Amino acid sequence: MKIDRDRLRLILLGVCVWAVLGVFAFRLVQIQIVDGSYYLAQQQKGSSRVQTIKAARGEILDRNGDPFSYNEPCYNIVFDRALTSSDADNGMILQLIRLLRDSGESWIDNLPLIIENGVPVFTQDETAVNRLREHLSTNTYALAPDVFYWLCERYDLQGYDMQDARDIGAVRYEMEQKGYSLSTRYTFAEDISVETAVYIRQISSALPGVDVEETARRAYRDGDLAPHIVGRIGAIFADELEGYLSQDKGYTRDDLVGKEGIERTYESTLRGTDGVRRIDLDASYHVIGIEEEKPAVPGNSVVLTLDKKIQRTAAQALEDEIKLLNETAPTGEGKEADAGAVVVIDIKNSELLAAVTYPSYNLETYSADYAANASDPLYPFLNRAFSGIYAPGSCFKPVTGIAGLAEGVITPETQVDCEHVYTFYAPSYQPTCLGWHGLFTVTDALRHSCNIFFYDTGRQLGIATMNEYARALGLGVPTGIELSEATGTQCDPDTPYPGDALQAAIGQLDNGYTPVQLANYCATIARRGVRTRLKLVKSISSYYDWTDVIEAPETEVLNDLGLPDSLYDPIFEGMIQASHDPRGTAYSYLGDYPLTIASKTGTPQTHEFPNSTFICFAPAEDPQIAIAVVIEKGWHGYTGAPVARRILDAYFFPEEENPSEPEDPAETQSEPSEPASYSAASGTASLQNSDAEPSDSSSPLEPSSDNPESTPE
Repeated sequence: MKIDRDRLRLILLGVCVWAVLGVFAFRLVQIQIVDGSYYLAQQQKGSSRVQTIKAARGEILDRNGDPFSYNEPCYNIVFDRALTSSDADNGMILQLIRLLRDSGESWIDNLPLIIENGVPVFTQDETAVNRLREHLSTNTYALAPDVFYWLCERYDLQGYDMQDARDIGAVRYEMEQKGYSLSTRYTFAEDISVETAVYIRQISSALPGVDVEETARRAYRDGDLAPHIVGRIGAIFADELEGYLSQDKGYTRDDLVGKEGIERTYESTLRGTDGVRRIDLDASYHVIGIEEEKPAVPGNSVVLTLDKKIQRTAAQALEDEIKLLNETAPTGEGKEADAGAVVVIDIKNSELLAAVTYPSYNLETYSADYAANASDPLYPFLNRAFSGIYAPGSCFKPVTGIAGLAEGVITPETQVDCEHVYTFYAPSYQPTCLGWHGLFTVTDALRHSCNIFFYDTGRQLGIATMNEYARALGLGVPTGIELSEATGTQCDPDTPYPGDALQAAIGQLDNGYTPVQLANYCATIARRGVRTRLKLVKSISSYYDWTDVIEAPETEVLNDLGLPDSLYDPIFEGMIQASHDPRGTAYSYLGDYPLTIASKTGTPQTHEFPNSTFICFAPAEDPQIAIAVVIEKGWHGYTGAPVARRILDAYFFPEEENPSEPEDPAETQSEPSEPASYSAASGTASLQNSDAEPSDSSSPLEPSSDNPESTPE
């Protein structure tokens, strides 16, 4: 029995062995013969990688479809960890560096350490230096030679000369900063030449993991035209990264985002949705197939209300006027003019046609010019049109006139006797007017810019009431424009000095408003008290066709004073006479204009050299555009009139060359009723007027801030 049991065990064991061998044989046949082609393909395939397809960024265009910023094709050199079996290769990096250096091209290098006369030294960017120290785990106060030593240790650079070691280390450091990995590619160089791109592709077998990527770069057309509005894109800063990554919109640390202007405000609109593609590799990491799994969707385009032709005209006119003042005006009377702003508004639909800041900068050369612009005392980066705050001077007088009429303090027939000195608070406070006008109505006072009339009206109204009407007309409140803007300042209604109301009434004291507010205020007057939200964006449109509108803002009424249209008639008439009556403050420059212009000049005295402010709208019978001009240290209010005239020409007579070229002011002007004064803008005589806002007393009745001596418009 025992023998039989042993034999049975052997038989069973043999059966099991043969069964196992049979299974193995079956699987071997299945793998080698039945499924052989499948497994061969898998072996050759090696692996797959998922790669992001960057979406095109939407464009920024003017109202006629002419682009401010757009995309143009370019070539970048990228490192792709998915295409190589090894990590970063120092030798390969050096080969690329030398290749680009020999071809006169650059690569991304942000290392705040250079080799100078054979010695490592830091650059001036202390923040970047501290970041490097922290990354290398060195002492907080480690010197440049010590940091360089640890840079070489970290990236195994001991066998290279100092400059090569430094350059390779800069690339390796940047790769780590950008999170180079299997899923994150690293951009080594941007916008290389076509010749370099072709050559690198030809030697790609010797550069494992290196790829030439055809992509798009942000380009700017007319980069000097509206840089403060268009804005720019740039790398995500370290303190911004978490915020972008948390948005769950596909941002990576390598992305470029809007930094200022429309590029920043409309980042989510301009940014597209990235796509995804799968790359199949063989065992040697050669690409054997690419499949697009999710196509990239470009961002939408932003169409602005700006008109490039009007913008260019306004910019050139302002620059020319400032240079003319520098060349021809007497010292202390406009020769020192150095900056300014112009804003143009379409009154009918509340669209911004132009917004100019001088001096300015160029988006196309932003990086190259950055150091010079940042150190310029006039600070070209300041958006004076939206953020510069200026006393309006006599441009504020229509507020006082409208408030006086609305509150019943004056009527169109009310006359105030101007005898050069306002004596209500005599003898302690006696502010003056530049002229001796006699009995003036509100229309007369606007024509001549008489201070005495508005002193008396402002005294009766009080600062609180004038502030209320100023806000209703658009001063001291946001315009609603889509970009950041300053709110401005108003006079303190609780001032202990009664005389402050007099200075407030003529746009002095703490009255301070932006050029865009002045233009919107002028447009509100032209609409007879209807204030609307100002628009800079005309539409959000398709990337493929800017006329395919996705979204367009409606005109929004913010407030309506609700006053009878007839109440504005004396205000309109006074502003028209300022332009077309020989006694008017802007007559020398606008008197012969073929359209009726309503204007107001101002000479706010805020420092040693008074500014020049000017507002106008036209045609007065059917207002279409409103213009505000501010020239810092421009001295006379009428210096803005020639700027406005050129803008009016560009708008109303776009096909004609110099359609309304003015005659010599000295020849067109009638016999002056008051002494003539020198025109800083043209070197000719013009009518002296009363746009001075002096303060020459020292009692509790006087304004709380001093003003310089009188100056004519």
